Order: sequence, then structure tokens, then C-alpha cells
Amino acid sequence: MTRRIMIIEDNVDNRLLLQAILGDVYEVTEHPTGPEGLASLAAERPEIVLLDISLPGMDGVEVLRHIRADPEFRHLPVIAFTAHAMSSDRGKYLAHGFDDYITKPIVDETILLGSINRLLERVAA
Repeated sequence: MTRRIMIIEDNVDNRLLLQAILGDVYEVTEHPTGPEGLASLAAERPEIVLLDISLPGMDGVEVLRHIRADPEFRHLPVIAFTAHAMSSDRGKYLAHGFDDYITKPIVDETILLGSINRLLERVAA
């Protein structure tokens, strides 16, 4: 069974990169805005979400609030995917309820893959 990952990211180049890294192993769906991703959750039923923080209109933190408010998706693992790389940012986003924090650009894809695998193992347990 192929695991499903949803990417919510407005930057086309970042979506292409993530698709190239993840597409051979996972079933990947992409959405350029938070509202589009939220509207597709029930139909796509991802097992993990990679969520950009700096989305136009509805930012990633607000999208996460909507996900956590839905009883069906409250425990869905969500990784913050962001160019915000200050030392305090990791703690800030984890405190918002993200399950992990990955910075852009992706320099070492093993960090991303390791995070995804850890979270998927946690879901399977």
C-alpha cells in the first residue's frame, strides 16, 4: 500500500522538488493554497501533510488550526515546511502544534525523509 502525502505549498519550484524527492516512494498530492488543501483532506485522506508556513491569504499556522479543529484529522501529522530558519522558529512552530519542522531550501533530503518516516511509523503504531 502506497502511503499518501499532501503538500500545501504555493511555490511551484518547491512543489516540483518535493515531488521529485517523494514521488517515487509516496503518493503525493499538491495544493498551492491552504483552503484548497483543507477542501481536499476528506477526499484524499493523506497520512501526513507538508505545510508551508508563508502561504498567501491563509498562512500555514491558520491552516494547521483548521486541521486540528476537525475531529477526523486532529491527529494527522503535519510538518511545518518553511524558510523561517531562526533558532527560535523550531520551538515556536512546534508549540503551535506542528509535529516537526523542516527548513527550506532542502539541502539534505535525508532529514525530510527521516522526519516523514518517523511520523508515519508513529501513526502505524
